[in-house]
Amino acid sequence: MRKFQLILFILLSGIAAGAQQMLSLDQAIGKALENNYQIEIILNQQRIAEIENNWGDAGRYPYINLSLGDNNSFNMPETENYTTNRFSGDANISWTLFDGFSVKINKQRFEELEELSRKNTAIVVESTIQSVILAYYSVLLEKEKLEAYKEVMQLSDDRYQQAKDRKEFGTYVTYDVLQAQNSYLSDRSDYLLQEVAYKNALRDLNYLMADEASVAYTLTDSFRAIPIDYSLADLEAQMVENNKSLQNQYINQRLLENAVASAKSAFSPSLGFSGGLSGASARTAYVNSGTNWSNSASFYGNFTLSFNLFSGGSRKRALQIAKIDEETGIVEIDEMTHDLKNSLSNVYEYYLVRKELLSVAEENLAAARLNLQISREKFESGAINSFNFRDVQIVYLNAALTKLEAVYNFIDTHTSLLQLTGTIIQEYE
Repeated sequence: MRKFQLILFILLSGIAAGAQQMLSLDQAIGKALENNYQIEIILNQQRIAEIENNWGDAGRYPYINLSLGDNNSFNMPETENYTTNRFSGDANISWTLFDGFSVKINKQRFEELEELSRKNTAIVVESTIQSVILAYYSVLLEKEKLEAYKEVMQLSDDRYQQAKDRKEFGTYVTYDVLQAQNSYLSDRSDYLLQEVAYKNALRDLNYLMADEASVAYTLTDSFRAIPIDYSLADLEAQMVENNKSLQNQYINQRLLENAVASAKSAFSPSLGFSGGLSGASARTAYVNSGTNWSNSASFYGNFTLSFNLFSGGSRKRALQIAKIDEETGIVEIDEMTHDLKNSLSNVYEYYLVRKELLSVAEENLAAARLNLQISREKFESGAINSFNFRDVQIVYLNAALTKLEAVYNFIDTHTSLLQLTGTIIQEYE
């Protein structure tokens, strides 16, 4: 019977383990990049920009139209009834041969817009990667907190059971038991609330990966921080070269330059060509006189040179506005560069401080754990009372939570550094 129970336990354990899917950070990022809703939307926008970037929309190619007609009538004059069938066909072409280099300017604008769309996609990808990293480590953070609450709750439970046992032997009174019971119930409440926080963090991660909330994962990466030494000068150089928002601003500046060129092209003459051919065939069928056919055809080709000499100064004003916008764009680049450097310096300072805080938190936790072990031995031997032991428990719990928060805060700051310098995609490619 006991052997059967053991086999049944192993089978049930295997089923429970199979329900949990292993998930590394790289796998989570991969799933999010493949399934995330915002990435699907931005990729569709990028495909639209790629389709729009062509010489046809820029105006290089001619427009050709074909038309066919069939007109029929039945006539009843006083002399003799007859039927008329007229078949016609037309083909014409219109082509702007020159319009102040506007075709080339338009094509350059489409290329810049396509590149801007790619950079926008990269920004969303970076943001998604950063969100997944923080969500992934948030799950690990809440899980580690859950373990810390569980450890303290078990200590309180042991203390509560000991208090009940000692009351039976007459060494404890009801007050001691109630005090131990209150501590245990308080720790259990904290544990249950933390369990909800852990499940919510898992759901947030699932949402980023576009998975159902019910999908269960076991995260395989460890919750630890790996300090790396950085130079602020090197980080600034990487940011200026790789930051996607700054690169987008440079593209916007080139679009403003393109708008100036387009405004200048409005002062140029326009040369167009139109040509075509048309043909018709008419059939007249008389009731008594028989059938007559008549055919006709014509060809034409025309050139048109147009030059707008004056339009109320609108072209001049448009050019002035385009130049002012171009100057404003230069100022915006300088402002963004300054702002990014300022943000990078702030994040870098936080990175250095949180690296030190992480070391302090680890030291503090080690001391609190040792103090808890010693205090537990003293409490069981009667050297300290339950109030002193409870204070040590709370100190240990706070130290454990502080250390876990220090790890997460360091990871958060490190991820922000990678995002600002535009290297987060390469780091987790």
